[in-house]
Amino acid sequence: MRALIQRICKGSVTVDQRMVAEEIDIGLMIFLGVGHEDYEEKAASLAKKIANLRIFGDADGKMNLSILDVKGKAIVVSQFTLFADTKKGNRPSFINAAKPELADKLVNYFSDQLRMFGISTQQGEFAAHMMVSLVNDGPVTIWIEN
Repeated sequence: MRALIQRICKGSVTVDQRMVAEEIDIGLMIFLGVGHEDYEEKAASLAKKIANLRIFGDADGKMNLSILDVKGKAIVVSQFTLFADTKKGNRPSFINAAKPELADKLVNYFSDQLRMFGISTQQGEFAAHMMVSLVNDGPVTIWIEN
């Protein structure tokens, strides 16, 4: 699994002018890529890592607080393009991305794991053309692969 995490102060997701993830303020926009060799334990481990990742500022402005500490919210956006292979030619290959059935299942499982930590979590719409709106706070952008 691959996650591109952005600390945000505003974010939402729309599909066909319909809001599927309502606007949040402080929190994380998590772009999640699922590979064909991923499984539930990896998703659970990644959710735990992200829930406890200390990337929010404390009273001194140091990144010492997690999304749990700041009572932030999350939006999870499935993004198979995180598995793009650009080594050959100019057209990316997505051969390492999971098939839709597995990817959808693991994105939902990952989101449920975040909810189990008490993080209010919304999702984009799987396999849809989404319009993702966000204001990156910092900017803080973290790449995690497990």
